[in-house]
Amino acid sequence: MRKFIQRALNKLSKLDSQQIQHLIMDLASENENLEIVLDSMTDGVLAADTEDRVILCNKAAERLLPLVPGDIYDRLLWEVIEDLDISQFVQTCLRTQDTVEDREFTLSGPGGNTRILSISILPLVQAGKVQGSILHMQDISEKRWREARLRRAESLASLTTLTAGVAHEIKNPLGSIGIHIQLIQRMLKNNKSVKEDDIGTYLEVINEEVDRLNRIVVDFLFAVRPMDIHPVVGCLNCLLRDLMGFMQYELEQAGIQSVVDLEDSIPHIMMDEKFMKQAILNMVKNAMNAMPEGGRLVVSSRKKGDEVILRIIDDGIGMSSEVMGKIFEPYFTTRDFGSGIGLTLVYKIIKEHGGDISVVSQEGRGTTFTLSFPVPQSGQHLIDSTHGDSRSPGDSAQWEVWENEDEV
Repeated sequence: MRKFIQRALNKLSKLDSQQIQHLIMDLASENENLEIVLDSMTDGVLAADTEDRVILCNKAAERLLPLVPGDIYDRLLWEVIEDLDISQFVQTCLRTQDTVEDREFTLSGPGGNTRILSISILPLVQAGKVQGSILHMQDISEKRWREARLRRAESLASLTTLTAGVAHEIKNPLGSIGIHIQLIQRMLKNNKSVKEDDIGTYLEVINEEVDRLNRIVVDFLFAVRPMDIHPVVGCLNCLLRDLMGFMQYELEQAGIQSVVDLEDSIPHIMMDEKFMKQAILNMVKNAMNAMPEGGRLVVSSRKKGDEVILRIIDDGIGMSSEVMGKIFEPYFTTRDFGSGIGLTLVYKIIKEHGGDISVVSQEGRGTTFTLSFPVPQSGQHLIDSTHGDSRSPGDSAQWEVWENEDEV
């Protein structure tokens, strides 16, 4: 229809009055259809021309935005918005010609009701040329409330799991303490005079169990308290080299061959070195426990887009899909003497750094942990100038993991 109208307008001088009347009716019909579509949308749309004056406003925009009374057309876009914060935001963005998406604003409505608006400012483009601006708004109040309810439910579920884990961990040392106190009481009852040597063994056990309880409480507090992280721009490769050098002797004693493959050109990231070192050390220890008969451990770093990717790969016993889904849960462990808190702390530390962690594993075929960290904008040019370990000819199978990294 649009192409037909354009052709008709090009021949306007050759049209008779009846044809012009039909053309106007077609234009009016198309315009009415566009208005029906816009007014049927639940998202609000305000459009402005190149001079930032309002040329279009649908019903949803009138309902969502607090607009000034009266005719708003041909007025400056920010002047027709009554809310001061939104008005200033729109004015700043239009004057600086910034494209902004999903900026959230909270509005107070009648009766104390609160609404959350997501507002985007986009260019109005026709035939590759900017013809003005579009102010798009969406009421995301219900979405945010659903997310908040889901977070509360997840927090409650996590707290329930954590509490059950702590109760289980505390139960055993408390039971042991109770038994040995009863033994001491029985000895005191049967013998009016008891020497220290007679109850020394019992007291040692009680002290050990008290220490164990203390460690459980410390781990619990570490898992639930906010971390006092102070990230600064740092060299992840340097940390990895130092850590793997520190662990080299222990790895050799365990019969594990370590391969440190660090890409020289990865940028620095924001990190708290103390916490980051603890997280990676926990993961290396975890990999060692997965290779009781020895094996091969690969620690690799790469840059991918705006992220730094760290992979810790072992060829140990691997995990089933069921175990894989639980490894980050507090107090879940497959080891007889494991605390079940190590990978929980790793997960928390990585998340506190704005990163992400994932795992791929197969029983009998090893495990790959992948950690990703965002590159700070100011750190794009902070490249690690030191050289990492070079690739050895015998490592070709491992490098296929990186060449096909989307499949891992």
